[in-house]
Amino acid sequence: MEPPKKSGPPRRAGPGGPKRPSGAGAPGRKADGKPRSGKPGDGTTGPSASAKPWGRKPGFKKPGAGAKTPANPHPARAAATSDGKGEPQRIAKLLARAGVASRREVERMIEEGRVTLNGVAVETPATLLASLHGVAVDGVAIAAPPPARLFLFHKPTGFLTTERDPAGRPTIYDKLPADLPRVMPIGRLDMTTEGLLLLTTDGGFKRQMELPSTGVPRTYRARAFGEVSQQQLEDLFDGIEIEGVRYGPIEANLERRTGRNQWIEMTLTEGKNREVRRVLEHLGLQVNRLIRTSYGPFLLGDLPPGAVQEIRQHDLVQFKASLKDSK
Repeated sequence: MEPPKKSGPPRRAGPGGPKRPSGAGAPGRKADGKPRSGKPGDGTTGPSASAKPWGRKPGFKKPGAGAKTPANPHPARAAATSDGKGEPQRIAKLLARAGVASRREVERMIEEGRVTLNGVAVETPATLLASLHGVAVDGVAIAAPPPARLFLFHKPTGFLTTERDPAGRPTIYDKLPADLPRVMPIGRLDMTTEGLLLLTTDGGFKRQMELPSTGVPRTYRARAFGEVSQQQLEDLFDGIEIEGVRYGPIEANLERRTGRNQWIEMTLTEGKNREVRRVLEHLGLQVNRLIRTSYGPFLLGDLPPGAVQEIRQHDLVQFKASLKDSK
């Protein structure tokens, strides 16, 4: 069964995450539709309509303002400064960005003695390097990381978002084209959840996108059995606590009813484990279909199930430049 099409112009994935519903009767507004007064950050007023995409940019600072030079810098930092190289980073991060493996997998490789620097085994993933020059994994030299690549994948239901499964269940890697480079999923979708899954060759970009502090919104459409009111959904904008777990603001709207099934659209920025399902179950609903339709500005659109589409390098560079600084 295909999801029902909405009437009117298509809704774009708005930047900055959930927006509080406006108009009379909406949470945080008086009966006449005017916003209630409240202290900043108390949840009584929504984000400004004039807010720029992905939140405010870092404030302007004069060149050199606040810059400090440590009295005893790390040897790698001192060497990089004298050679005019970039800021040193942890070897695990550099290898992840080079597409060798995820940062966690790289740390395991280092523990197993599989990573060497100038022929000597690296002892800690915290080793600072300005480049991957002289680094090898399993005896194979690692070249400088190529530019990050990003792919849209329409994950079908019935596939795990993992590289391998001990139980032998099918994973997304069983479905991906054989000519695709080594990619890592940005976040996860449950086995029974379908829709947009982002895949990248850059471990650092993957981590940045997954951090709640980056604030990238994800939009889902859920078909759920049961009864719920629009007011109950709007109350989710203030956040909710379920069994000791606090979930942040969620923008939720009731699209339509079909018998006792409801189609609900939800936009959130945290992406905690099974967040959409847990929240709707808390409201007394039983989710029987869940589709992710967007992640940031990237839309599922008409991409067929199982298909992959690469984002143009220009668009990816522009998007990465717009992200909040969340190292």
